[in-house]
Amino acid sequence: EMQMKPHYLDDDIIIHKIKCGPYDNNAYLLVCPETNESIIIDTPSDPSVLLAVASVTSVRSIVITHNHIDHLLGFDEVIDIFDVPVSIGMDDADALPKPADFLLQTGSQIKAGKITLEAIHTPGHTDGSICYLFQKHLFTGDTLFPGGPGKTQSPANLTQIIDSLTTKIFTLSSDILIYPGHGDDGVLEDSKKDYAIFASKEHDANLCGDVEWVKH
Repeated sequence: EMQMKPHYLDDDIIIHKIKCGPYDNNAYLLVCPETNESIIIDTPSDPSVLLAVASVTSVRSIVITHNHIDHLLGFDEVIDIFDVPVSIGMDDADALPKPADFLLQTGSQIKAGKITLEAIHTPGHTDGSICYLFQKHLFTGDTLFPGGPGKTQSPANLTQIIDSLTTKIFTLSSDILIYPGHGDDGVLEDSKKDYAIFASKEHDANLCGDVEWVKH
């Protein structure tokens, strides 16, 4: 039996944050402490630890933040073990190895035990990127990192991701914790402050790619 110290723990949720594969991907397992029912967020390569930790819970759902391949390299391996509904943003659904059971938009809900995860559609990094919110926990995929927005392919996509963040994410409570698809956690308050610095400056019309709020 896999015992792993949770990344976060309180009466309402246990969060396991599991680094997987060669691209520093984070997968997450959200467990309801009362029922032991759980939700898997993302399926990167080399998911053996994720599978071991999840296997001592009752997995109810697999949710995908967005359709980039590094978040899906372990998909087949995960669904092989856990035959449960898979959810992804409506506009990202075509990339899955098998059809999704639920196509998400803002307001869609995924439940496991007493956990209700709320979907927020935040296009920009991909067309169908979804952030997932439960209480003060926001799982942002590659839409938001502590230092800036996720990578964008064009200036139009940068405008789009900033619109997603300013209208749907930065309107949320400042004490919310950010759990991204790669690297370290953040706090929404810091992102709001750093974004304000970015917004106060002039930017090149061609700006896109890896943008950092305070450096650009």
